[in-house]
Amino acid sequence: MKKITALLLALMMLAGVLAGCGKPKDTGKAGKLKVVTTIFPEYDWVRAILGDKADNAEVTMLLDNGVDLHSYQPTADDIVKISDCDLFVYVGGESDGWVENALKNAANRKMKVINLLEVLGDSVKTEETVEGMQEDGHGHSHDEQLTEDDIKDRTLSDFAGAWKSLHPYLLNGDLDKFCQHRAEEDEDSSTTKDTYLEKYKTSWQCDAEKISINGNTITFTYADGKTVSAEYTYAGYQPKLDDEGKIRSVRYQFETTSADAPKYVQFNDHGHEPGEAEHFHIYFGNDGFDALMSAKTNPFFVKDALSAEDILDELMGHDHGEEKDEHVWLSLKNAQTLCVTLADALCAIDPDNKNTYIANAAAYKDKLAALDADYKAAVEGATHKTVLFGDRFPFRYLVDDYGLRYYAAFAGCSAETEASFETVSFLAKKVDELGLPCVLTIEGAQHRIAETIVQNTAGKNQKVLTMDSMQSTTSKDVANGATYLSVMEKNLSVLKEALG
Repeated sequence: MKKITALLLALMMLAGVLAGCGKPKDTGKAGKLKVVTTIFPEYDWVRAILGDKADNAEVTMLLDNGVDLHSYQPTADDIVKISDCDLFVYVGGESDGWVENALKNAANRKMKVINLLEVLGDSVKTEETVEGMQEDGHGHSHDEQLTEDDIKDRTLSDFAGAWKSLHPYLLNGDLDKFCQHRAEEDEDSSTTKDTYLEKYKTSWQCDAEKISINGNTITFTYADGKTVSAEYTYAGYQPKLDDEGKIRSVRYQFETTSADAPKYVQFNDHGHEPGEAEHFHIYFGNDGFDALMSAKTNPFFVKDALSAEDILDELMGHDHGEEKDEHVWLSLKNAQTLCVTLADALCAIDPDNKNTYIANAAAYKDKLAALDADYKAAVEGATHKTVLFGDRFPFRYLVDDYGLRYYAAFAGCSAETEASFETVSFLAKKVDELGLPCVLTIEGAQHRIAETIVQNTAGKNQKVLTMDSMQSTTSKDVANGATYLSVMEKNLSVLKEALG
């Protein structure tokens, strides 16, 4: 799991604070409203809604030193600030995986929490790979070809924790939405929700409903309530081959000498090297590892703490390898929705100033709507309807709002920094083909990819312009007058020039 070491350290330090003084240290001034936000747009929206009441609040922006959302690791001080605040606002995507544990340890149980992705619901988009875009080269997808050299030994600690079977959720109807989704995605029009429901009822069937793994001990809990435990030792791995003899997945094997528990156990979490499992398939019995390799069932286990809704989210993402696009703040339409939610939260925790917050939010929403209209007018009057980024592309929400097409070197959350010759060549040809006057980048000191694309065009005379995704805005920028609206206004000026 991302950033787990840093988070554990921070939580341990927080525990020390709690043990030492009975509650977290008050990091703000007495009587002030405490609001903690992760990123600049959230911070600036809150300040705008507070208006002249901002002096009565302590508003913290955690990512204030140029580290972007994808690289941020909370410090112990950050965890303490969250623990004792009145309102906590965060994006809620994969980069914020640390938040759940931080909130579990919060001292203020009455804290209001706003998850931007949850507020936006079905309007949240998933990361996409468009034509010519270079995919992130880290790790293997389920379809990528593995070799024996890729496979490393693993330990039982990779699967530690409390887990539960998905089979009961199929039986009680909680996964009907997932089965319907699979049917709609199926190319065979005769396939129905019930087709997949019956398929998974058979495939995911398992004698055990819960499994707990602690150290070298595995505990199985069966449907009738019976529980058995035993210590297991690592017995290597076996690759699972497809019909062409290629490695499809890897089974990690453990065995016990106990007569009470299953003698042989195999795990498959689609991993092939050491790393914490997020879910897994398990196979167990007493007839040997080879028998498990040919088993007809594929029991699916997820973390015991997940709700039915969480399980659906995991399944929908697991099925297609989808990752939510976190950059929701780059849509002025989203910003309007989110500011209403922020105002409601501030009214709830500070009802004495309710009228001020409502009025400020309404005035700010009008400014967002006016800028949204300016963007729409600029696009409607533009010569070109396509933008091309020689960089990561976090602006999908923005281009979708106004019907623009885009090409880019990498997806918005990509960790890649070097583009292949094929990617550069494709993008350069697109610049020529579409007659684009500019190649765009996002904020940052290095724009080498965009410059290389220009050098590979026929004219070699396109401008390299920068749009600010507000992922690296610092407290210094804020002190110098940067606001969400000012940044989006500058982005509009750049977009006008790029569209011609």
